[in-house]
Amino acid sequence: MKKSSDKAIINRRASFDYELSDDLIVGLELTGGETKAARLGHVQLKGSYVTVRGGQLWLINASFSLASGQKGAGRTVDTRARRILAHRKQINRFIEDKKQGLTIVPRKLLNSGRYIKLVIASGRGKKRYDKRQTIKKRDIERHG
Repeated sequence: MKKSSDKAIINRRASFDYELSDDLIVGLELTGGETKAARLGHVQLKGSYVTVRGGQLWLINASFSLASGQKGAGRTVDTRARRILAHRKQINRFIEDKKQGLTIVPRKLLNSGRYIKLVIASGRGKKRYDKRQTIKKRDIERHG
């Protein structure tokens, strides 16, 4: 049996598009195929976000590339909503952030241990000029 890779799937657009606050590591409710896809690194968080439905947090628009049952049939992409598992106090804190106009953004998908974990943070969207400042700062650090 192969050992699962200890790589995290990182949403690089999150820190570019949002001014993020402190992170929180939460669980995800996944099926077996989704867990396998996450362990193999066949997940994309770009364009995904977290919303509140019925007092629960839900991960929306995360792409899990699932293997189909037949050999050689390829993979199918599944973007259904997945429930986020967290303590009630943590959920309430994010619900309050949402009411204040902040967005809840998935930052990383961790698959180092037995469970698949998601790192989420609340943040405010950056304006275009803020993004230009970020690019300028990054170029100065790289070349200067």
